[in-house]
This record gives sequence, structure tokens and C-alpha cells, in this order.
Amino acid sequence: MVKKNACIFISGNGSNLRNLIQKSREYNFPINIKLIVSDNPNAKGIIYAKKNNIPILIKNCSYKLFEYQILVSLKKYNISLICLAGYMKIISKDFLNLYKKKIINIHPSLLPKFKGLNTYLRVLREKEKKTGCTVHHVNKHLDGGKIIIKKTFFIANEDNEKILKEKTQKLEYLAYPEAIIRIFRKY
Repeated sequence: MVKKNACIFISGNGSNLRNLIQKSREYNFPINIKLIVSDNPNAKGIIYAKKNNIPILIKNCSYKLFEYQILVSLKKYNISLICLAGYMKIISKDFLNLYKKKIINIHPSLLPKFKGLNTYLRVLREKEKKTGCTVHHVNKHLDGGKIIIKKTFFIANEDNEKILKEKTQKLEYLAYPEAIIRIFRKY
């Protein structure tokens, strides 16, 4: 199998990054992670990149200049897929136009419900019966791109924000790799 080169964008703890790094080591998984991008120099996910000798690009300038540096690095590493994994910056329209249908994101709700931030709290306030995660293509609309895959679970009466996050992340670790496999089956 000829694997495609991928880049993971992070801002925080990097648990989805860690999971994708582990999956990328499997023979039949369709991507190799060649670059990590972080807009947060203190992101814990940077540790996983360093442990796995994956080059890291960390924001240390204006966002416009950083986006240019990202584009140069994506070309250098011949990146075919960008995976947003907890990346908390809005990507510019120009950037999106250059990488149409090559950027995906994972969101901790069943889109189109609960786009944006504070997802778990909003799910609980609305007294939803079930929730989960969604992997989708990124477009100019916040959490509005074409859905690739959803994973769901029922919410228990005793679930709080912390428990919802834990349950959702377990599903994310299944959903993100499955979505990547689906994308590359089309090629």
C-alpha cells in the first residue's frame, strides 16, 4: 500500500493525535503523519510529536505569517490530507481554497447540532438523549462541511460534562481513523 502524507493540526492535549500516530504505524492504514502544526506553543500534543520524531511547526508570529509558513511546510512534506484534531483557530478562506476537500475535522457532537464550543454543556442543557462525534470535511462554514462519519451513544441520567467528554473521546478514537480510511477508499 502506498500511504499518503498527512499533517495534524493541534491546539491542546493531543489525544486524537496520539491515536492517529498509533494507527498510522499499521501497515494497512492509508496515511503517514509527516508534520504536526500547533497554534499553541504549550500544547501537550507537541510531546507526542517529539516522542515520535515528527517535525513540528509552532506558531511564533502573526497568524497571517504563520499560515504562510504552514503552506510552505505542507508543500515541502507533500501533504495530501490535513486533519484538525482539537485545533482552535478558524482557517482562512484562502487557505481553504488551496486545500479544498483535503481538510477534515472531528467535532464532539452529532452535527449539525451543537456547532462550535462548549458542546458538552449545551448537550446536557438541551436534555439530549444521545450524542457522539462527527468527522467532516472543513469548509468556510463553522462545523458545516460534508459529514464523513458519525458515532453515537446514549446519555445516562448521571452523565455530566466530564463523563460526556470521556465517552465522546473513546468514540473519536474509532471515528477518526475510520473516516480517513473511507476518504482514501474513494481514490
